Amino acid sequence: MEGWVGLTGATVPVEPPLRLDVGCRFRHSLGAPVPAVVQVEPRPDGPHRVVDESWGTAGAPSRTYRDVYGNLCRRMVIPAGESEISYHASVDAPGAADPADTGAQQLPVAQLPADTLLHTLPSRLCPSDELATTAWRLFGGIDAGWARVQTICDWVHDGVAFETGSTTPQTTATTVLLQRRGVCRDFAHLAVALCRALNIPARYVVGYLPDIDVVPPDSPMDFCAWFEAYLGDRWWTFDPRNNQRRRGRVVIGRGRDAIDVAMITSYGTAPLVEMTVWAERATAGAVAP
Repeated sequence: MEGWVGLTGATVPVEPPLRLDVGCRFRHSLGAPVPAVVQVEPRPDGPHRVVDESWGTAGAPSRTYRDVYGNLCRRMVIPAGESEISYHASVDAPGAADPADTGAQQLPVAQLPADTLLHTLPSRLCPSDELATTAWRLFGGIDAGWARVQTICDWVHDGVAFETGSTTPQTTATTVLLQRRGVCRDFAHLAVALCRALNIPARYVVGYLPDIDVVPPDSPMDFCAWFEAYLGDRWWTFDPRNNQRRRGRVVIGRGRDAIDVAMITSYGTAPLVEMTVWAERATAGAVAP
């Protein structure tokens, strides 16, 4: 392991990158072709690097574009009948855990960069205006900065039960606050809404998260949701579902809430027959699930 010399003159260890296999597979059975946008490819501007990737689009032509948030999206028409869409990538992800700075401060709104202001506003699934009174009552007395955002994460992590199937893609942060159960999407939505209610820029993130240095959950692998808060002069990763600094995150998309980064946005009825997601350390000779 190599290192670099920091400002204090101390040698700071640098973890080697993690080679990961990430990807997904969607199976459909449709009565008619359905136009769709698929968003499962890692963002090209992240700290990770895509080494190799491949697509299976059931013979349908596809093309990519960048949306207004810089996410990489793929347009296609899902064919009628039985079909399978698949994506597989080898990715080098940072070997170190999510960076942290417990001294990072919340900026006054007047000092926030202009491009962060969008993420202080309510959105469809993160109606922060509805949660303002609750947010200030619970967290207004916490030091404005890292401590406040981490306290929000602690509160959501401890107060919301993880329960598969307890919510829908239309469930808002307000509903999660009231029913106190949901999946990682809902944990992130609630934390984002509470941060925004306190004038902390917060954006929803979805990606691949391998089970490295943690006990794997009993449930099948899925896409993972977390969020980023703007403190000091940069965006920082927070994860209210897992509530720990993790290794190997690969960002797919960022947006106001889950609507902006849906894995499939279909323009017609296109229910999934089966979905498989994988994110794991690469093994020589391994074949995607």
